[in-house]
Amino acid sequence: MTPRSRPRGGGRRPVALGRLGDFALFATPGLVLYAVFVLAPVVMTVDYGLTNRNPFNPPVRFVGLENYRLLFHDSDFLHALRNTLVITVIVTVTANAGGLAIAHLLDRRGWIYNALRSVFFTPVVLSAVVVSVIWQSILSDDGLLDSLLRDLGVHHPPGWLSDPSLALYTIAWIVTWQLLGFCVVVYLAGLQGVPKELHEAAALDGAGPFQRFRFVTWPLLAPALTINTVMLLITGFKVYDQVQVITNGGPGSGTTSTIAFSVVQTAFTDNHVGYASAMATVMLVLVVCLSVVVLRLLQRREVTP
Repeated sequence: MTPRSRPRGGGRRPVALGRLGDFALFATPGLVLYAVFVLAPVVMTVDYGLTNRNPFNPPVRFVGLENYRLLFHDSDFLHALRNTLVITVIVTVTANAGGLAIAHLLDRRGWIYNALRSVFFTPVVLSAVVVSVIWQSILSDDGLLDSLLRDLGVHHPPGWLSDPSLALYTIAWIVTWQLLGFCVVVYLAGLQGVPKELHEAAALDGAGPFQRFRFVTWPLLAPALTINTVMLLITGFKVYDQVQVITNGGPGSGTTSTIAFSVVQTAFTDNHVGYASAMATVMLVLVVCLSVVVLRLLQRREVTP
């Protein structure tokens, strides 16, 4: 072995250690922030859910799974779970369908289409509270929509927010309206990634517009469908702002209450922090399980051009 070959062989370890040190230098701040603001709250929530924690009624006692046993016999929580599932299903289906239809219409060149894309995406960047206030003023009994209907001859317009049979679906519509632009952008990206050669080849084979969409475009939009469905599913489960601002859980008793709304009310109004933490843990488990299942199912049909 020559003298020159020794520094080469011996220099590998310092280079590797140097790269590891650089990685640790850049990754540590992010990992620390993730641990402090994500992992630690999750662990604390699970821990609180096993106790009877109440800041105004000490001492704290370990109660095990008692909170979870009570949850699944609590009619208010089960009603909130049902409302959450209804909102999630409506938002996921309608936002996906509407986003795909609008994206197909906007998949053209021209300044007017670029402007329309910005218009549809604007609600996404607005605060949910701002959107809720706007729609509350439009849909209230003396709001813009009912006033317009009265001018058109409808003497008894629907109570969009005051009718218990309509209020939940109104909330779902507002959430859908705000998320529609996100779906449009994702589907537009997917449509613009479909090779034109495939459409031309299908047209030469005699395929019509519907057949080209069914057998060429739709399979290649599978990744966009996966992204939109998972995002909408997660957003639907954590709906809170719209319920708090527009209906405050009403009209009536818990008509539009969701799990997220029930968690906040139970923890900060009723001060039953342990019970609310058990609710939050159940919501977290449901979101994770459903997201994983949906992600696995949708990824199976993904193809590449």
